[in-house]
Amino acid sequence: MMRIIILAGLLLASHSAQGEMALPRLKATATVSGELVYIGDLVENAGPFAEVAIFRSPDLGTTGAVPTLRVRDALRPYGLADVEADELTEIVVERPSRAITVKEIESRILQALAGQRGLGAADDLKLNIDQSLRTIHVEAIATGQLQVSRLSLDTYASRFDIALTIPGSTILRRTPLRLSGRVVETAETAVLTRSIQRGEVIRSSDVAIERRPRIEIGKDDITLPKHAVGLAVRRSLRTGHALRHADLMKPELVQRNETVTLIYEVPGILLTIRGKALESGAEGDLISVSNLQSKRTVQGTVIGIGQVLVTGTSASPRTAKTASLKSGTRAE
Repeated sequence: MMRIIILAGLLLASHSAQGEMALPRLKATATVSGELVYIGDLVENAGPFAEVAIFRSPDLGTTGAVPTLRVRDALRPYGLADVEADELTEIVVERPSRAITVKEIESRILQALAGQRGLGAADDLKLNIDQSLRTIHVEAIATGQLQVSRLSLDTYASRFDIALTIPGSTILRRTPLRLSGRVVETAETAVLTRSIQRGEVIRSSDVAIERRPRIEIGKDDITLPKHAVGLAVRRSLRTGHALRHADLMKPELVQRNETVTLIYEVPGILLTIRGKALESGAEGDLISVSNLQSKRTVQGTVIGIGQVLVTGTSASPRTAKTASLKSGTRAE
């Protein structure tokens, strides 16, 4: 008797303006925004029972399926167990959300820390967060920006503790997003992209810019690749090495133990003779060379590839280099 009364009430409540009867019917899909699923979410024309909660919602940002038989069992106390189902076997329930990515969270923390107690700009800071950070989901209606509800910073230990929330989010109001960790100031420095042997000349593809902790970067560090390209390394260096000016030198034009051209210049006379380099040297370096004819060791200035100049006091390396190309006076 009670079931007949309930159905009669539903029929009266669902009577349309045109006088047609709209019977209760299960929906194939349902979208919910809260933590509970109501009869009206699952049943069209549910009448006075539309606001009755019968299930818990899926987690934010997820979708669940409820078997039709289970739905009917939940509707039975309200006289709706025989509601039209159109051969549905399950109802898909979706709970939309707004995803807050790891990048958004980190960006908001950096903005909050930038400029605090002498810290630099956000782009110069790096975070090491204690917790395992992942994308979080809040209600889709919570469209505001992440806000800092609490922040503490220990600059001596470079540690921070922060709590974040979003206006309109019940989830974050109940449990604010609280994170802690270290903040490190960084700066750009030039690093090698491959291992390089002593004497090799650095090419543009051998250098990249990386951010390293500022405390690790000294005044001698190279911060622009153009200051390294074209120079040679004084010793073998590994991939990832942060380049310093002290690591570099002009490319060696003369290698130790190689045969070189010795150029003797005194006023009015220019002679060339073969020699053996006893040292390696870059342009402008003063090195020792053995005169292969006299077997004497002399010192000269490297002026070109395989060329060493021995001059009188009135001559300059530039003059001798030019003369060696133009003069016809030679001695072998």
